[in-house]
Amino acid sequence: MFERVAPEPARLAELDALPLGVEASIAYIEYIVERTTREPAVMRALFELRLEASRRPELATSLHATLARNFRLDVEFNEQAGLPGGVLEIAMLRYAIDGLLFELLTVSLDTGLDSSVVVRELVERLLQR
Repeated sequence: MFERVAPEPARLAELDALPLGVEASIAYIEYIVERTTREPAVMRALFELRLEASRRPELATSLHATLARNFRLDVEFNEQAGLPGGVLEIAMLRYAIDGLLFELLTVSLDTGLDSSVVVRELVERLLQR
């Protein structure tokens, strides 16, 4: 399922070339939002799977392992790339971006806010204390 929203190597190379800091983090997160909203069925399926896992313990065990692994990979990537933030900040960004994606891919509040503005504000506020 996640292969459909995997990053493109050429685009990652462009992002890797950015100067380290909050601006690079913003660019990476914007790319995540871009990829996942380009394939909305994947994220909707993941949301549905997570809901179903809350009702089925055997599914929850399997899904939790996948989600935990992906989170560890995100933290490792962030550390290896030299980007700002640690485990807490990555967790908070995941919570915030998952909420934004839920908003973008389901019935929306339609706040009129541009998602790139929201991403920039989230990342700046979380990483520039």
